[in-house]
Amino acid sequence: MQANFFSVVLMPLALSVIMTGLGLSLTIGDFKRIFLFPKAMFVGLVCQMLLLPIVCYYIAKGMNLPPEMAVGLMLLAAAPGGPSANLYSHMAKGDVALNVSLTALNSLFSVLSIAFWVNFSMLQFLAVDTYVPMQFGKVLEVCYIVILPVGAGMIVRAYFPQMSSRLEKPFKMASGLFLAAIILLAGWKERSHFWQDAEIVGFAALLFNVACLSLGYFIPRMFRLSKKQAIAIGMEIGIHNGSLAIYLALNVIGNATMTIPAVVYSIIMFLTAALFGYLVNLRPEGLSSGRFF
Repeated sequence: MQANFFSVVLMPLALSVIMTGLGLSLTIGDFKRIFLFPKAMFVGLVCQMLLLPIVCYYIAKGMNLPPEMAVGLMLLAAAPGGPSANLYSHMAKGDVALNVSLTALNSLFSVLSIAFWVNFSMLQFLAVDTYVPMQFGKVLEVCYIVILPVGAGMIVRAYFPQMSSRLEKPFKMASGLFLAAIILLAGWKERSHFWQDAEIVGFAALLFNVACLSLGYFIPRMFRLSKKQAIAIGMEIGIHNGSLAIYLALNVIGNATMTIPAVVYSIIMFLTAALFGYLVNLRPEGLSSGRFF
């Protein structure tokens, strides 16, 4: 009964609040930036939607993770950037406008990319005869749990700006509380073997997180993007929407063990993101033209 309440009631409610809070911070202008900064958007999207799942796949394979753990880590890799990425980017002097646009676009595209990577990872890591294609109804479920709340938040901001301003801070606080609650409850749900599983997947999660932050920063620098843009992309693809990955594991696939990588990663990412923000600001912007730092 408790597990059913967590997965059927609390998880959708929490995700709705988190994604509505994201919508309250978005405008149509954020999507127009796609055309103003096409290079930065393209690099960020390719890193997020293509490169990271591939890197994650080889980490899971190379570390010989148990199949369910490997799929759980792939779920996390397929999840879009979390709303917290915007806050961390601001604190690290990144391009927050680019962050907001990437978060919005990633959240929309993730509806399709998640379906692909879920099927791919289950086919690769689980026995073929246990593979179940992601049903259309489940794709729609992910769609309305991601897109509808974001759209509702954007409508409130567009037509009721004063109300939006008043709601934005409470929704951010509620989002943080819900995220913490999801992580704690998911860990509690698997408490009988959580620490054993966390020990198995912990280093892989840390390695993947460091890879996300590093690739998210250095690849944009290789393509001559500004330091502020590189920081934004690094935060965007380093801070994943762990709550969505947990939701997918519980409600779409129906496997609680697959939540463990997202729980462990969600704890790690806030610490490493803070360290990343400090390290990339050790050198002034004046040194950055044409250089990695």
